Amino acid sequence: MKTSRLIVAITMALTLMMNLTSSIYLDIKDETKRKEIITIDTSLPNINESSNENEQQLGEEIVYDNMTLQQLADKLEKSMYDDLSGYGYYFANYSLEIGVDPYLALAIVSEETGCKFGCSNLVKFCHNIGGMKGMGCGSYSYFNSFEESIKAFLDNLKKNYYDYGLTTAELMNPKYAESPLWASNVNAYIELIKNA
Repeated sequence: MKTSRLIVAITMALTLMMNLTSSIYLDIKDETKRKEIITIDTSLPNINESSNENEQQLGEEIVYDNMTLQQLADKLEKSMYDDLSGYGYYFANYSLEIGVDPYLALAIVSEETGCKFGCSNLVKFCHNIGGMKGMGCGSYSYFNSFEESIKAFLDNLKKNYYDYGLTTAELMNPKYAESPLWASNVNAYIELIKNA
């Protein structure tokens, strides 16, 4: 009898852990009762379903400019032309992760690459989206992929501009570009992105 109770206890514990509704049949020695049925309702929330619901809720969280991450990515994607098409989600996600304004960052990329009218050779052959100086492509940096280039570009904005309080095109202009029209061009792109 002690063995039966141990088996019942183990079965009940396993049933609870496996998140199943189960019936356990016990043979009772008492002849008046041939079987007793114990039904255990273990309808606890499914851990996997709960995780998926939480992930879905996080995905629907407002992250920027009254939009979810996916909505922001879709908006950015509408302004990512030619070779940059298809990188809206990566761009949105990483810019928010490091605290860089995605509109401003994409507007700078748009100004630097000219991709709205067909990406420059620097973009096409070097995957360089921000006109970043370095080695591998003449005096410019070469990147193995657009993801690598997007990350490097956004990290550069964060490290060399945002961390110094240069968070608008006007504040960045003297350090970023020689042309005094650069900030107004970038701001024009920001408006195009916002209205896409």
